Amino acid sequence: MDPLKNGIFYRKKRYVIYALITLIAIGLPFIKINGNHIFLLSFDHMELHLVGIVFNVQELYLMPFLLIILFVGIFFMTTIGGRIWCGWGCPQTIFRVIHRDLIETMILKLRRKISNKQQKPDFSIWSNDVKKLIGILLFSVIAFMASAVFLFYFVPPEDFFSYLASPLDHMVLLGFWLIIALVLIFDIVVLAENFCIYMCPYARVQSVLYDDDTIMAIYDEGRGGAVYAPQGEKIPLPPQKRDTQAECINCEKCVRVCPTHIDIRKGMQLECINCLECVDACTTVMGNLGKPSLISWSSPNAIKTKNKVRYFRFKTIGYIVVLALVFALLLIIGGKKEQMLLNIARTTELYEIRGMHAVDNDYVFLFQNTDKANHRYGFLIKDNPNIEIIRPKSDIPLSAGNKIKEVVILRAKKPLGDNADKDVTIPITIEAFATDEPDKIRIQRKTVFVYPRQDVLNRYQNTHQSQ
Repeated sequence: MDPLKNGIFYRKKRYVIYALITLIAIGLPFIKINGNHIFLLSFDHMELHLVGIVFNVQELYLMPFLLIILFVGIFFMTTIGGRIWCGWGCPQTIFRVIHRDLIETMILKLRRKISNKQQKPDFSIWSNDVKKLIGILLFSVIAFMASAVFLFYFVPPEDFFSYLASPLDHMVLLGFWLIIALVLIFDIVVLAENFCIYMCPYARVQSVLYDDDTIMAIYDEGRGGAVYAPQGEKIPLPPQKRDTQAECINCEKCVRVCPTHIDIRKGMQLECINCLECVDACTTVMGNLGKPSLISWSSPNAIKTKNKVRYFRFKTIGYIVVLALVFALLLIIGGKKEQMLLNIARTTELYEIRGMHAVDNDYVFLFQNTDKANHRYGFLIKDNPNIEIIRPKSDIPLSAGNKIKEVVILRAKKPLGDNADKDVTIPITIEAFATDEPDKIRIQRKTVFVYPRQDVLNRYQNTHQSQ
């Protein structure tokens, strides 16, 4: 894990990861499978696109599985690598690197060098104020682009750009775009690393998930010597002045390079985001002395026992099992996605008697075409030949993505069940299908048919005989 051995420092590796994350985040909304997005949660169309499959709002039973995978995945990742997400994948960190290291340091020379993040720009020089303003303007362009990319996961890019052509008709979208961009600018320019230190909820829960095998940026006190007392106070004398065997030369380059302004030699701290800048700094200094770095990306147990990090242990294996089970359930349930939806509701009237043995029940069928093609729908009563369809008499046409309500009347052609004392509730199965693709699109729904008791039928018969 020593970056000096492979010639590539962690900072360069992080930059590569940042570039990949950025490319994926920007490109993913534009990638489609069979005309559907990889991931899209559209509030406008009330749809969830997941790996090219479209799920209607009524099929969002998948969301709990996605949320479980998200939270268990966070627990698993934190148990393995601590706040590795914060240093290597969090947008907050990526944008801070862009603003602080790229714009302010490398482009505008507002800061002297990347390796010293503790030294603030001198704003007594008026030119630095101008550079600061230019830096904010440059980052604002990036913020508005990032805000648009974020919205692409809720509003498809093709819709987003078409909406911009008529902004007055889509003020809500423009409002979200503006607010997200402004919040991002305030966060990165004003709050900066204070968000990671004081506001990020992830930092508050990470200590609960840590154990002695969690990998983190860790200072080898056995080699370098103690810099802080057990109570947390810094020892006045440097390690080498107290112990000639201590290897830490107290250059404090690991302190100056830290974006969250901590001293890693103090031990595990909530503010550490595992960016490993301190590892790179110590590697360079100790490498010049012909020694391995005093700070490494390892675990307390590995440092103490001089063994390899234990990635697979009871806790992590448990997380892997849970993630595998939930993911398998997600695939199984998601694979049963229906190309049409049908909701069946009964009207308030239980039944209507049309003859001595002819009884009608009224329903409202809500058909929804979740396919990308237009279809014509029909249905049949699967398990009771004594009930016939009175209305509708023909197929129901429905264009792609639309829904329609249809009043349906079913009639009993002969007496149903033992109806001497009370109304009889008869379970029936409705099988609906696309008449143009009956083998591909076919679903079943359960409902009931209510048949009147005998005294109601007798009363109806007496009334009509007297007439």
